[in-house]
Amino acid sequence: MDGTEPTAPAVLADSLSADYTVCAMNQTIITEILLRGFENLQDLKFLIFFVFLIIYMVTITGNFVIILLVSTNYRLRCPMFFFLGHLSFSDILLTSNIVPSLLYITLAGGGIVSIRGCITQFFLYGISATTECLLLTAMSYDRYLAICNPLRYTTIMDIKLCLYLVVFCWSLGISITLIPIFFMQTLWFCGPNVIDHFFCDLGPLLELSCSDVSIVKNEVFAFSSFLTIVPFVLITVTYGYIFLTIVRITSVTGRQKTFSTCSSHLAVVCTYYGALFAMYVAPSRGFSLNINKVVSLMYTVVTPLFNPIIYSLRNQEIKSAIRKYISMCRESNRK
Repeated sequence: MDGTEPTAPAVLADSLSADYTVCAMNQTIITEILLRGFENLQDLKFLIFFVFLIIYMVTITGNFVIILLVSTNYRLRCPMFFFLGHLSFSDILLTSNIVPSLLYITLAGGGIVSIRGCITQFFLYGISATTECLLLTAMSYDRYLAICNPLRYTTIMDIKLCLYLVVFCWSLGISITLIPIFFMQTLWFCGPNVIDHFFCDLGPLLELSCSDVSIVKNEVFAFSSFLTIVPFVLITVTYGYIFLTIVRITSVTGRQKTFSTCSSHLAVVCTYYGALFAMYVAPSRGFSLNINKVVSLMYTVVTPLFNPIIYSLRNQEIKSAIRKYISMCRESNRK
């Protein structure tokens, strides 16, 4: 080859340098990616845009209201709502990372994003998704202690343990997501430079690489399986004990009251893991790209919308705090 090859970083391994040389000889190194979004629905792009915009505004408002209520209302200063506030923040991070670019791509009929921007979007997406799995597990443990061991609940689930659990969830979510990001920074992307999706998911992004992506795929599969299955099993076991405890309650009113304390969390878990399994566990081969996009929308757009709605409708403390806040606003406006 007579032309001058691009200079690889000095720290790059010999195998990756070889991948780069082969890629440079046969194809062009790409630095930008075209996200097609909903290219085949351009006739409905304004309708789709306004639907997603409304969903995004309701999602941000609902989750922000929960964070505000949990932070300011002394009646909601308990472990369950402490975890709920962080769950709402995780939902805000997830939807704000995906939806604004989705809105632009929908109107423009596609959008160009740099490789680094694509990896950054996946990084933020991975943090929010991983942390949410862990937070839901911590919340199930909180409900288990409250229902199955109520006499020791306040001594075990104190503010120190709550802080430890939240710090652990966010730290593990960030550190585990950093591992595939580290390997992805060493990949070369030779094209094509088109992803038929509305955000930079890992699978479509790795398909554009001309490097060996087996390490990234194996690492992501191992950690994602662990962080999906293990929390789900722990949640299932804790709710098994919770249901056994509820069944032993002789009073019908007592059973209903006890179940109502965990019904909101159970509904969120079913919604979250239902979308998660449909997106990554259920076989997608044979499905059209549009069906895969719909499943992705359920997880990245709709699920963050459902969480504040479920807690607002099914949790009496949240509803009472909202009514009190509205009445205070009305009184202040009258004055």
